[in-house]
Amino acid sequence: MAKNEILSEIKKAEESAKLMVDEAIEAKNKQSPMPGAEAREILKQAEIDAHKAAQDSFKVGEEKILEERDKIVNDGEKNAIAMSQKAQANIDKSVNYLVQEFERAVLNE
Repeated sequence: MAKNEILSEIKKAEESAKLMVDEAIEAKNKQSPMPGAEAREILKQAEIDAHKAAQDSFKVGEEKILEERDKIVNDGEKNAIAMSQKAQANIDKSVNYLVQEFERAVLNE
């Protein structure tokens, strides 16, 4: 999953949490007969739930980013090893070529 998608999911979770808080505030304002302490408790619980949802979404996004980072690092290490092996093979070919050219130059003089 791309970073943009993960960040989008986090943003959606934050918006959802904000919406839950707004709905709780609206519900509090609509139900005026409700005792103040009960309304505050509902609002407090809505804020806690929204915060937890945002944290959970952030944690999931962070885990996905770490998995993607590990995959990129592992792929990079594999590519580096392959390039190193190819370079080593080219060194051997280059040395053989230089030796042959040197011998040819010395023998032709």
